[in-house]
Amino acid sequence: MKPEFLSPSQLGVPAAWLVLLLASAFEIAFAVSMKFTGGFTRLGPSLLTIALAAASMVLLSRALAVLPVGTAYAAWTGIGAVGAAVVGMVAFREPRDAARLVSLALIVGGVVGLRLATGHTREATQGRGTPMPNEASVSPLHRR
Repeated sequence: MKPEFLSPSQLGVPAAWLVLLLASAFEIAFAVSMKFTGGFTRLGPSLLTIALAAASMVLLSRALAVLPVGTAYAAWTGIGAVGAAVVGMVAFREPRDAARLVSLALIVGGVVGLRLATGHTREATQGRGTPMPNEASVSPLHRR
């Protein structure tokens, strides 16, 4: 029996964005956990890192069933990059200079801009993550 939890058929656009945020949280955790793997020579931290990465990818794939791939992937990597950088600054005392903070703010602005520019209905993405091309614009080799 297939679980319906996070099933693409049950996921609307707002919920897909929430799933993408959760995927991004797992990405941040997996990026930070890599610091403790010793180059994947320590079994426990390595297995945790792999599990976190897998969870992030599964959740990302669920969100991609609804959201446009370019928007969702860029948001996922942007949120993950900013989150990992912030964790590094807070937990590992990495530099907090102005250039770094401005750069992180630009990434956040880009992610917010992508979110605002994305259609807000499932119909806008035809349930496939991208708008369906006009039949005339599709190459004869790619027509169904």
